[in-house]
Amino acid sequence: MKLFLARILVVLGAFVAFAATPAMAQATRTWVSGVGDDANPCSRTAPCKTFAGAISKTASGGEINALDSGGFGAVTITKSITIRAVGLEAGILTSGTNGIVINAGATGRVLLDGLDFEGLNTSLSAISILSGQVVDVRNTTIRNYTDGITISGTPNVRLTVDNTHFSNVLVGIKSTATGGKAIVRADNSIFVTMGTAAILVDGAPNSAFISGNSFWGRQKRCKY
Repeated sequence: MKLFLARILVVLGAFVAFAATPAMAQATRTWVSGVGDDANPCSRTAPCKTFAGAISKTASGGEINALDSGGFGAVTITKSITIRAVGLEAGILTSGTNGIVINAGATGRVLLDGLDFEGLNTSLSAISILSGQVVDVRNTTIRNYTDGITISGTPNVRLTVDNTHFSNVLVGIKSTATGGKAIVRADNSIFVTMGTAAILVDGAPNSAFISGNSFWGRQKRCKY
């Protein structure tokens, strides 16, 4: 009887350890590198290769940092997270798709800092926001997409864009959310050669506030 109980305890212990592995594998801070590998744990000494590889190993509310310059690829964000790469070339190169999709839920908080988006004149949105409570985009470059940053669906979201450079897109920031309230604030950013408008807001009660921006070309600054 004792032997039987001991075997049960061993099996249960192994099951608990296995079940806990995914949660334990998530860190509050992870790292990517141009010479990393997504098979790594995304630690500072063993970084991952892509944002998509790192995000599954990063806890909700955590942060992904770039150790050095590299092309880190497109990613879908489904939780609160920070992706930061200040002072580096943190590239997201896409063709025929979106760069980053944010679907972080009603209370999701996302910060993107220091990224470089290239859409090759074939891609949709550099950043597509489907859901989230707060999205901040800072120190970022977006070029050659259909649209720069889009808000669609039914989110109640506050988007803040600061020190970001848009070039060769139809619309820099486009808010077409329905059924919710999207508030856009754009500060200290540069809009060059927009095909339609620098900022487009469509549908009540969506709104936009701008301050300290520069507009180059013949596009409309804001369109409601």
